[in-house]
Order: sequence, then C-alpha cells, then structure tokens
Amino acid sequence: MDKLKSSRRDFLRGSVGIAAAGTAALRVSSSIASRAYAAGDETIKVALIGCGARGTGAASQALKTRGPVKLWAMADLFQDRLETSLNNLTKGQQADYDREAHEGFSAKIDVPPERRFVGFDAYKQAVDSGVEMVILATPPHFRPVHYEYAVKQGKHVFMEKPLAVDAPGVRQILAANEEAKKKDLKVSVGLMFRHNTRYQETIKRLQDGAIGEVAFMRCYWNTSFLRDTRPRPADMTEMYYQLRHPYHFLWVSGGYFVDALLHFIDVCLWLKGGHPVTAQGQGGRQFRLDTQHGDTFDHHFVEFTFDNGTKMFAQTRQISGCWNSASAHAHGMDGCADIGRGRIEGAGKWRFRGPVPNYYQVEHDVLMDAIRNNKPHNETDYAAMSTMTAIMGRMASYSGQVIRWGDALNSKRSLAPERYAFDAAPPVVADKNGYYPVAMPGVTKVL
Repeated sequence: MDKLKSSRRDFLRGSVGIAAAGTAALRVSSSIASRAYAAGDETIKVALIGCGARGTGAASQALKTRGPVKLWAMADLFQDRLETSLNNLTKGQQADYDREAHEGFSAKIDVPPERRFVGFDAYKQAVDSGVEMVILATPPHFRPVHYEYAVKQGKHVFMEKPLAVDAPGVRQILAANEEAKKKDLKVSVGLMFRHNTRYQETIKRLQDGAIGEVAFMRCYWNTSFLRDTRPRPADMTEMYYQLRHPYHFLWVSGGYFVDALLHFIDVCLWLKGGHPVTAQGQGGRQFRLDTQHGDTFDHHFVEFTFDNGTKMFAQTRQISGCWNSASAHAHGMDGCADIGRGRIEGAGKWRFRGPVPNYYQVEHDVLMDAIRNNKPHNETDYAAMSTMTAIMGRMASYSGQVIRWGDALNSKRSLAPERYAFDAAPPVVADKNGYYPVAMPGVTKVL
C-alpha cells in the first residue's frame, strides 16, 4: 500500500506544471457538494451527458441505487440518440451492461423537452440545470473539458473510461481533479473491475505473495471485427460522420488499445501498484483495409517495463477468425494467476468461489453512498494513471519507438480539432479515394 501511494505521488509530480497548468483556484462554495444526505430522503438529481448505450446503462444503474434519485437532464451531440436513450430508460428496454432487464424508470425520470440539450455546448446546459451529480459518458475525447466544467460547477461525477485520448487531456483531468479534491466532490470512474469481488480477492492474495514476487504480467482484449462499415451518406459532413463513428477515429476514441484494453491494463497496474517507465511495441492495419475505417490500427502488441524490471505484455486485436481473449494474468517465481477467473496455480493454489454481485451496479452504489453520507471517494488519480499508460503504449505501437513515461506524460501533441462544429474540419480527413491516413511505425511522430 505504501508503494502504491508513493507511485501515485510520483505520477502526480511527473508532469511539468500539472497543478499550475490547471484552472485557477475556484471559489464556488463546496458546502452543497460536501453535505451529507444521511437521512436518505433527499432526492439526488442526475444529468446524463452522452446518451449512447454505455451512458444509458450508467443512468439505469444510478437510478437503481438506494434512496431517492431522479434523472433530471440529458445531453448529447445528437437528438436521435438522446430520444432513444430516454425512451429506453422510461419504457424499460434493457440497457447496455445491465444484466437484468428493468421495468422502466418512469417514476424516477423528469426530463421535459426544456431539459434535453443537444450540441457541442449541451454539456454545460445539463451541468447547470440544477443537478447534484453528472454522468459523463460521451466519447473520451470530450472527457477532460466536461470533467473540468462539472468540477468548476461543484458537481459529483461518474465518468466513463478512458479519461482522455492524449497527454494534454490527461493533464487537464489531473488539474481539474485537484480542484475536485479541494471541494470534496465524490468521483467514480467506470473501471468496474475494481468493484468486482473476484478481482478484489485475487489481487489481494497476489499482493500478499501467493505467487511470490511478480515477474511479468500479460493482458489481452482480442475480439472479432466490431465496427460499423455502412457507407457514409453523401450529404453527411466529415465531422458529423466521424462523431457518429467514434471507434474508427483516434482523436475521438483514443483507439482500441486505449479504449478497450484499458480495463485490463488497469488491473495489472492495480496489482503492480504503479505505472511503467517505458513502452515499446508494434501494430498495424491488417484487416480493415478498405475505406470508411478511419485511421486506427486493428492490432497492437506492447511491452511495458517497470522501474524494477517487471514486464507487462499488452495485446489487442480486432480481426475475425482469430483467437479471442479478454483477460489479465500474472506470473511469479512461485506460480501464476488468471486474475479475471480468480485462479491461482502453484504453491498458493486457490480458486475464488464466492458470489460476484453486479459490479457495474456496485460502482454506482458506492458513489451514491459516498454522496449521501459524505464519505471520501475519488477514483480519478489511478484511472488517469491507467489512461496515460495506455496512451503511452499506443504511442509506442504507432511510432515503433521506445517511449518513456515522462516524455509521454509531458507531450504537447494534441489530437483535438481546431474548431468544434459539424461543418468544421476534423483532425484527419480522407483522401480523394476515401482512405484516411494511418500511422506508419518508423515514420510517424507521436511526441
């Protein structure tokens, strides 16, 4: 535990001027944010910002927590997505990641047309609509600015992972989080395995020495091809198209290595108690070779090295017909472990056999309990560390170079567009034949 705290302190110190680079000290009173709801009878009003499948799932879980909760406002870039989400929540359609189809939350939803906000500034209107808590579930490119504004306005937050798509975004998150701590805001991040009892018990046993000193770890998120490949309508602007297909584009989603594998990278960092110091790897585009598929790689393999020489091997792939796995493993001098399955082999052989509550729900239960009873709760620092580790790995894969932690964290290379509007130019555009530029290891610069 002391090692973990030390590593977090090093992480927060690691960027040049992170604290200074953030927003100026905010003077909004934190009395509302930090007050206790101990009686359990005060309604907590929630705004959902980002109304896709994951946002809808997060909203349903927030509405299932103990005590009175009301969905008060909704915001999205797209009207149809907002209305679909509202309909599903009201009438009882099963939400993404919701293990049990609910019967609808009509009694807990009060989102009239005047509190349904659409567009690039919709998040501000939702945050300012009179809520105590916000759910941030847009594509991760927007997470830093949305979190910064929610903190400025003194709101408790549940935000999905990853927390950013580039190093400037991570630094913006960290600076905003220093203000969140000053205001005693409660913050959860959607790295739900941290709330899974099987993972918790397995990690504890490994940290207690069940396999001896950990020599290396490996993690995977290998799946079949997942992405929508429908042709782009001729009348759709490039910006609109890219925002409707975020997983095709690096600047919107961070790429599959960051967006998906982050879950198991986080598990490995949880076990290790800190971040790696270097990354080197490889990747490319093997399967998605036609147009419409944006600028992201479809496979990566990255070797991370920690300051004591421990390795972490991270692999992700989206290619049909291949071996699939979504898992994290640890190897030591006295055995090995499949962390997700709760299995340890070797001298400390053990298998988890206890119950596993719905950990998507548990993370919201924990957050709401912290809000109602004014308990310390902020998951941002470790989520930012894991996000930055994934970004560093992507940098290594896209460039073919060894990337060092300090260089990655302090990189000024931003993936943001110059202007946010549906008629604006996004950071990448297709050529006359419809192909988007894709990184070339050995040529592409990432720092």
